Amino acid sequence: MDVSVSLGSLGLFRFFGVSWSWSLAAGLGVYLGTRSWKYFYIAACTAKRDLNGLYVLLRVKLALWRYMHNGSNIPSIFAQTVKRHPNKPALIYEATGETWTFTQLDELSNAVAHWARGQGWVSGDVVALFMESRPLQVALWLGLAKVGVEAALINFNLRHDSLVHCIGVSGSQAIVFGAELADAILEVSASINQSMVRFSTGDLSAEHLSRLGAQALDPILASASRHSPSPCVPSKGMNDRLFYIYTSGTTGMPKAAIVVHSRYYRIAAFGYFAFRMRSDDIIYDCLPLYHSAGNIMGVGQCLVHGLTVVVKKKFSASRFWEDCIKYHCTVVQYIGEICRYLLSQPVRPSEKGHKVRMAVGNGLRPSVWEAFTERFGVAQIGEFYGATECNCSIANMDGKVGACGFNSRILPNVYPIRLVRVNEDTMELIRDSRGLCVPCRPGEPGLLVGRINQKDPLRRFDGYANQDATKKKIAHDVFKKNDSAYLSGDVLVMDEFGYMYFRDRGGDTFRWRGENVSTTEVEGTLSNLLSQTDVAVYGVTVPGVEGKAGMAAIADTAGCFDCNDFFQKVQRALPPYARPMFLRISTHVDTTGTFKIQKTRLQREGYDPRLTTDQVYFLNTRAARYEAVDEELYNAIVEGKMSL
Repeated sequence: MDVSVSLGSLGLFRFFGVSWSWSLAAGLGVYLGTRSWKYFYIAACTAKRDLNGLYVLLRVKLALWRYMHNGSNIPSIFAQTVKRHPNKPALIYEATGETWTFTQLDELSNAVAHWARGQGWVSGDVVALFMESRPLQVALWLGLAKVGVEAALINFNLRHDSLVHCIGVSGSQAIVFGAELADAILEVSASINQSMVRFSTGDLSAEHLSRLGAQALDPILASASRHSPSPCVPSKGMNDRLFYIYTSGTTGMPKAAIVVHSRYYRIAAFGYFAFRMRSDDIIYDCLPLYHSAGNIMGVGQCLVHGLTVVVKKKFSASRFWEDCIKYHCTVVQYIGEICRYLLSQPVRPSEKGHKVRMAVGNGLRPSVWEAFTERFGVAQIGEFYGATECNCSIANMDGKVGACGFNSRILPNVYPIRLVRVNEDTMELIRDSRGLCVPCRPGEPGLLVGRINQKDPLRRFDGYANQDATKKKIAHDVFKKNDSAYLSGDVLVMDEFGYMYFRDRGGDTFRWRGENVSTTEVEGTLSNLLSQTDVAVYGVTVPGVEGKAGMAAIADTAGCFDCNDFFQKVQRALPPYARPMFLRISTHVDTTGTFKIQKTRLQREGYDPRLTTDQVYFLNTRAARYEAVDEELYNAIVEGKMSL
């Protein structure tokens, strides 16, 4: 008998024994708390779902344990995939129609590895990648990983200070940028480390390269060896750093989240098993590859499980279904507002002529869920909740409309996550007499937290490149004394069966007229009233008035917004406290590259007509209409002369 395997198995058994004992105790607590037949009713209704969830959890955990025991990492897992599917299409680039087989992707990533080693970079060094989505980006970070070099995946929409910040915070020794972003690099050239080596991929003239102080990478890779490089020493394992992915920066500068090899595998594997993907699936990936949804949930299915992935340079609502038909896609990805954008498109034959059976992603509003599946004939929605760095991801495995996932009510501690009470104004944790966090009851919104265990790849929290940012996401004495937990920053609500529904991001709820207003819910309602128009809802301060008044920025691309018609619809759809007191009519609403609405500037400018050329309206409740805000009306509001 292999003694190491035996001891490892014993450790795994002990782990599951502890998890089960905690869960049985928690389940008994639920029963004693309810003291009724309802416990057995919930158990009967959720047993199949919970067993499926447990199966997925065990499958991912056992695979991770095996890879960790064998000293594997993402490049070595990919090497196994290449052996299984050498000539199968791995990545298809929609922009050119170019197809890369698994062997071709492997060979190009080998060339990248030899180039990196030739530069003198060693394990732990960092190289920034700044380019639009394309298969080469995958070959670059994968090749760097083969010799232990970590990539920093920079959002290609960033410019000026944000771009300089993201390059700097990663500690990059070099940067590889696409020719399409040369001007962005030129703008910050003097602000970034002058010792940083620069390489460009794509068509740039020698003169342009000289101005940028950059070398052309394409000819270097074309002449590099295609053979596998010798392993880096020491070799990186599953809990070592793979690359950095940046948060969206909706409320400040982006943070560089650390992605270790086990996290990459975990996200990809959970998606594969939870949503029952198949080896012959073809995934349409229109999400940016600097983001975890596009590069891990999407491309991860290619590298880890051997699926074919179609890489789209940039999301296009008008071309979406035509692309799916052209490449015979069976699974599509979405995030944020993509499904709503598709619903806002005119009806076309291609939207029913595809082979898509499932859409996988997060952020699908309940208000458009059923409309999307019915109109486009997509049988399954694979909605999940998660962030690049979080340890409390959940998934909707059985298609419960509106839910982003679940946790078992019967054995809750198999996967130790929890909703805890917070002060909704400050987002501070509410604690009981023992100093522990107070768990929420079903139906009560709370902050999602996940217990941290750095020895468990499913529960570890690796944080950010900035240690201060990491510390802010950790709380202590949450489940029990002396423990630590990851703070998601997001408010969810759980029903009696354990299904969880996204409510708000931290700080997105505001209080008005003694009621808590959910910006997410109001945005969904208003967008639905306006035929899936972009809407951003946020709270604004009015001098001398308690709480914050609701304000909605509405995109009016056609220039035909009707205040009176809007008011009539809002009266019927929203309670008085949730109706926006102010409107801002814009040609568009700012979003991030992953379609999250940017509210920072909107909140700062508020309803002052002097700070914007957009038309601003005020809800005159006495006159029962929205009125245009000019300087005189603005002064009357801030001086308290106009009643709210």
